[in-house]
Amino acid sequence: MAKITKEAALLYHSQGKPGKIEIVPTKPYRTQTDLSLAYSPGVAEPCLEIQQNPQDAYKYTNKGNLVAVISNGTAVLGLGDIGAMSGKPVMEGKSLLFKIYAGVDAFDIEVDEKDPEKFIQAVKAIAPTFGGINLEDIKAPECFEIERRLKEELDIPVMHDDQHGTAIISCAGLINALIVADKKIEDVKIVVNGAGAAAISCTKLYCAFGARHENIVMLDSKGVISKDRPGLNAQKLEFATSRTDIHTLEDAIKGADVFVGLSKGNVLTKDMVRTMAEKPIIFALANPVPEISYEDAKEANPEVLMSTGRTDYPNQINNVIGFPYIFRGALDTAASAINEEMKMAAVRAIADLARRPVPDIVNRAYQVRNFTFGPDYFIPKPVDPRLITDVSMAVAKAAMDSGVARKPITDWKAYRQQLRELMGQESKLTQNLYDTARLNPKRVVYAEGTHPKMLEAAVKAKEEGICRPILLGNDVQIRQIAAEMDLNLEGIEILNLRDEAKAAPMRMRYAEVLAKRKQRAGYTLQEAIDKMYERNYFGMMMVEMGDADAFITGLYTKYSNTIKVAHEVIGVQAGFKNFGAMHIVNSKKGVYFIADTLINRHPDEDTLYDIAKLSAKTVRFFNRTPVIAMVSYSNFGTDNVGSPTIVHKVVDRMQADFPDLAIDGEMQVNFAFDRELRDEKYPFTRLRGLDVNTLIFPNLTSANSSYKMIKGMSDDCEVIGPIQMGLNKPIHFTDFESSVRDIVNITAVAVIDAIVLEKKWQ
Repeated sequence: MAKITKEAALLYHSQGKPGKIEIVPTKPYRTQTDLSLAYSPGVAEPCLEIQQNPQDAYKYTNKGNLVAVISNGTAVLGLGDIGAMSGKPVMEGKSLLFKIYAGVDAFDIEVDEKDPEKFIQAVKAIAPTFGGINLEDIKAPECFEIERRLKEELDIPVMHDDQHGTAIISCAGLINALIVADKKIEDVKIVVNGAGAAAISCTKLYCAFGARHENIVMLDSKGVISKDRPGLNAQKLEFATSRTDIHTLEDAIKGADVFVGLSKGNVLTKDMVRTMAEKPIIFALANPVPEISYEDAKEANPEVLMSTGRTDYPNQINNVIGFPYIFRGALDTAASAINEEMKMAAVRAIADLARRPVPDIVNRAYQVRNFTFGPDYFIPKPVDPRLITDVSMAVAKAAMDSGVARKPITDWKAYRQQLRELMGQESKLTQNLYDTARLNPKRVVYAEGTHPKMLEAAVKAKEEGICRPILLGNDVQIRQIAAEMDLNLEGIEILNLRDEAKAAPMRMRYAEVLAKRKQRAGYTLQEAIDKMYERNYFGMMMVEMGDADAFITGLYTKYSNTIKVAHEVIGVQAGFKNFGAMHIVNSKKGVYFIADTLINRHPDEDTLYDIAKLSAKTVRFFNRTPVIAMVSYSNFGTDNVGSPTIVHKVVDRMQADFPDLAIDGEMQVNFAFDRELRDEKYPFTRLRGLDVNTLIFPNLTSANSSYKMIKGMSDDCEVIGPIQMGLNKPIHFTDFESSVRDIVNITAVAVIDAIVLEKKWQ
């Protein structure tokens, strides 16, 4: 996990437009007619309809997709009572998570009021605006009464996520951990360290799933909560134990099957863990320092089943796995509440998800599997694309079954598709790439180890857990640059090509192999040795010889030189004479593949034919069915000179050789994107009824300019690439303008490329 500094956090929140969210219009507004419909006089009509039927607010306004994230700032993260205004960045962040994970619009509302009654009245007064209310960071015990009253007195879903979010995710984790440990929830002894809002809600939910009160011991800052202790509030009294022989955590933990920590760091010792039952389950959820570290727990008992609230260890209890989708299901049914049935449905859906095979690009396309249900994976990852469908649908069904849904769903297949389209599973493409690469991190060689961008990208890729970097370059210079940039090089190999002790034997071995292969192409051994002092030759030979799995280059080197080296050292895949490059445009409209954006300047017919075949193959690599438009400035033969003629010939060959492939052209870009226009004007096209996802341009100028124009003009899309197509090994390229993020993205692609190659040879 990347180290978060104060400076980086402040810059993130302040640079550009301050804050993390903004309002974006959803209707046309450019003409006078548009504005007249949006406001006066047209806006009067929906107002009158809502007056007649208040439920029509869900039809004519954003109420049905709008959540209020409301706090008074009395219990903000681990910061405590810092006040309403100080908590605003957290509430903005929660609003951001609602949007990016479930497509739910959210306003953050900070109420400067600590009196529970006045706070309740303030929330009730603004409630008509919203389809749901997410209470956040309100201290106990006031939060219990605030939530209870609002749930009783409002007709929209209300949930205090600090209580129920953690409860839902940890309960799903507990169910699965017990399956792994082969224990039953009704039999296990549970110790809960902490008695705040989250601890109380977690314990209640465990009991709803079968845990027995008599098997539960809860502790607060004063020790074990026992029935004979004076001054207990109603929430603590519910879980007070009648045992009189235990007073401390050390007493309570002996023989326990489960420890759930919602307290503070480093309160559970290794000696305490050793006194627990066999295969103990430990949920150490204090953040950022858990009650016991993962390492200490495993050292105390290697069989421990461990969860924390941290991203850098297995089985993270992360509320984002639940709350966006719980509200999604509640909003989509216009539910009047989020009730216990809906929470329990979310628990079951999340638990079930972790027990099923993990989907990702490589899993489905190439049957690569690493995540399997067990000690290190019993809670789904936050980036799992199935969460929005499985959890939202489970919650929606429970809302209907329990009678709180006012807008029942009748077509569940259509609803599932709607959820996928809402987020556009493609919008999580980069996250999925990273998640897939983390399954089996590979050795990636970075050619320009002394380039600050390449160096930072290698460090970030290591921190993300997607690769094991090897930097080529002067080790003294690399360490000096890293120190100046405050980059941690721990775990990163540095290889200086002038290091005679380490590099010289490798140079000689590589040179001998290369010279032997190329001896009929005029190579001598000495010439091959000389080339091994060049980073591109040396790095590519590392991959070719199995000393590394992938290679990334391009920040310093001219493409023409890199292409030449790749041809000599790696070679082009069988069945092709050329290789190419592709960029992925990840936009709100979907994912588009653009080729060739880097390698072939003026492709002739044979080269363009190879590019088309490689593009189809690469799109399938990303688990999509290629729908290819070969573009030009003319449509289907309207011009018979220049590039349209070449494109036309390539289309004929591709259609003849691959009759099942959806490919056509030549066509202008607007016809490629506009299915209705294309189908109406050219009904004969093989693309009829299909949405194009792949564009092949007639030359490098048009392809390169197109993706760069998109990248430069839009903040709403991400461009990933260049992605190499057609070489025998994972050799990938960047360019001098690539950002650190671009290089990390290419690293993820290169690692997946290496994973797939490895599986092919197994």
